[in-house]
Amino acid sequence: MESIRKLEAELWEAADLLRAGSKLTSNQYCMPVLGLIFLRYAYSRFRMVEQEILKNRPVYHGRPIPVEKRDFIAKSALYLPKEAQYGYLLNLPANIKEAHIADRTGREIASLGEAVNNAMELTEEQSPKLTGILPKDYAQFDDGLLSELLKIFNNSALDDVGGDIIGRIYEYFLNKFAKNVASDDGVFFTPKSLVKMIVNVLEPRRGILLDPACGSGGMFVQTGDFVNRQGMSANNAMTFYGQEKVDYNSRLCLMNMAVHGLSGNIVSGDDANTFYHDAHHLSGRCDYVMANPPFNVDKVKAESAQSAGRLPFGLPGVNKKSKEVGNANYLWISYFYAYLNERGRAGFVMASSATDSQGRDKEIRRQLVETGHVDVMVSAGNNFFYTKSLPCSLWFFDKGKPEALQDKVLFIDARNYYTAVDRTLNEWTEQQLQNLNAIVWLYRGETEKYRNLIRTYQGAIRAAIDGLRETEEAAAFRKATGDALEGVAPRYGADAPEACLDALNETLSAAKRAAETAIAEKRGRKKAVNAAHSAFESAVRDIQRVIREYVWLTEKFGKSGDYRDIPGLCRIATREEIAEKGYSLTPGAYVGVAPTEDDGVQFASRMGEIHRELLTLQEESGKLMDVISRNMKEMGL
Repeated sequence: MESIRKLEAELWEAADLLRAGSKLTSNQYCMPVLGLIFLRYAYSRFRMVEQEILKNRPVYHGRPIPVEKRDFIAKSALYLPKEAQYGYLLNLPANIKEAHIADRTGREIASLGEAVNNAMELTEEQSPKLTGILPKDYAQFDDGLLSELLKIFNNSALDDVGGDIIGRIYEYFLNKFAKNVASDDGVFFTPKSLVKMIVNVLEPRRGILLDPACGSGGMFVQTGDFVNRQGMSANNAMTFYGQEKVDYNSRLCLMNMAVHGLSGNIVSGDDANTFYHDAHHLSGRCDYVMANPPFNVDKVKAESAQSAGRLPFGLPGVNKKSKEVGNANYLWISYFYAYLNERGRAGFVMASSATDSQGRDKEIRRQLVETGHVDVMVSAGNNFFYTKSLPCSLWFFDKGKPEALQDKVLFIDARNYYTAVDRTLNEWTEQQLQNLNAIVWLYRGETEKYRNLIRTYQGAIRAAIDGLRETEEAAAFRKATGDALEGVAPRYGADAPEACLDALNETLSAAKRAAETAIAEKRGRKKAVNAAHSAFESAVRDIQRVIREYVWLTEKFGKSGDYRDIPGLCRIATREEIAEKGYSLTPGAYVGVAPTEDDGVQFASRMGEIHRELLTLQEESGKLMDVISRNMKEMGL
């Protein structure tokens, strides 16, 4: 089967090409496309559950008794009437008018768009949670365009429901649309790596989870994945609550959760404005709170916010004339704390400026620190958001901190630790997320988790190197170069990561030579050889990236996991130290600066050389300007 990354890219390219050829904007295109992915997912699950039901189905007159809606309800699955099934839509005739098909109300369907609208309405009827949520504006699509879209998402690879392929495709499309359909400056979509970091640190197991600014539901989806990986059912272990003021975003959230098999209690509209409403009445009741609220919101009505409660430390600064909160960051921070029960944990994204803001913010921050419930503070660098370049911080509260940590806060400065996706976007890879989480484990004294991670790293590196010859990339490279891979792919040796890196560098060099030889001897088409070489090289570099992250971690904390403060990266500070720094919660104020390596260059000597080079360049520049001036005069200019 095609790799998931390749599949994601191919589906997006095909779907976006159709958008570019239509008159639709990204905003008009986004929800309908995500709706089709949802319908495709629902159809895959329907067929899977239908097969399970039919396995032990009683037989009447030689035929299994037809499946019914109640059979699907018994298995907590969504039943789809025939007209709502993806396969039915795919097989509709090109000229629907001549087929004389009726919709759910008995009205004759005149276009493929109307047929898809009918399918969405029928699907909503099967689940109260979906009522009014699915898009039903497909009549705006040309039948040819809509037919092509249906075919694009009929890829057989999407039938791997158990692996949640469609869930990943949905997230990928939501991610891509977030760049083009930024709503309210993109606050509705939180990049996955930030969400995963929050979930990893909070480690949700069971109980109530609230996201009072839930956007498209990323916190719920990642929490569901985390809980399911622990061998539990997320829907049974967790109760999801969300508030989202923008109705468009709440619809994305419910669809996103449904695609991932989750159900939640999501409210939207004015009554879901968290500044003025605790819509679910959850103050003091939540086991977990996760959020990425809009930063630096102004003009919040102070009196209304105070009346709504959830302000254990009082209001932030209020403009005496307008009676409005000038910056709502500390309203959000107070809410997140207030929602927690006596052992609850919170993790949220916040503007970096909030860690050190002054005035009433500082007083609220002082009270927070004195509770002993501030747990971990993480600084993230620029370009983690799709539509913003500003840096941010991740805050973590824990009302159930053990006594040994009541007086301590872990600070992590990760501004220089990330992977560049492209020129404008950064992220944390899976290994980088694991490494940052490992620091939290060591701070909490959970060394066995750290050691398990080290063993996982070692096993993954060994398996990747030893299995390199058997990969699809290696097979394609052998075919393109005439079996020139012999002696190219290394075997895993002693547990020495530097030696592994050196061996893989030799592999890259050998592969390059093999490709050049194959092209020179015309053993294959140049384009095919280069493509195979590029894919094989990428596979090798992926292994090297994993090794480098393993080295990054073990060089700092060893293989046994002995926590120590690392200048420029992490430090555990006491409440007394935080008070001495004016209750700043900026990680950089505590971790300091990483030592620079001595490159052997004499500073004074090198600066003298640079100064002399600069004088020479200035002299040459002056002469060049004289020449240009003379030429201009000769030309009469």
